[in-house]
Amino acid sequence: MSINIPDHFPDWVRKHMELYLNTDGAEGHLWDSEPFGGTGKIPTLLLTTSDRESGEPLQLPLIYISTPEGWAVIASKGGSATHPGWYENLKVNPNVEVQIKNERFPAQAHTTVGAERDSLWKKLADLYPPFNSYVPKAAPREIPLVLLKYQP
Repeated sequence: MSINIPDHFPDWVRKHMELYLNTDGAEGHLWDSEPFGGTGKIPTLLLTTSDRESGEPLQLPLIYISTPEGWAVIASKGGSATHPGWYENLKVNPNVEVQIKNERFPAQAHTTVGAERDSLWKKLADLYPPFNSYVPKAAPREIPLVLLKYQP
């Protein structure tokens, strides 16, 4: 599958993706979050969704944690009042691909709620504290927390 990195992505995201893709995650898997208020080098995956309008693959890096079912990610968009495009894509087609380092996995996206969401949010915010500062900026939007369930 050929992926083009969209021109509208910020330069730092484009550089991160290029590094991840060019090294099969050997260098891009761990992202230096300190310049953005994070705790240091933290794991990122590449999520590939199908664009809800064109059907073309859209790929981007996201901070994640592993769960017994797969991986959890936050659809924060930096605290924007609107959901990120990739999350809107999931609502149309929840079947995705996850790349961690050089491995690719099929997965199905599921928006978490209640205690499951709260538990996963705490773990992700412990990993990347700026997630908590996004909550008041996004209000009244509740920032989705997505579980990417591995589909063998």
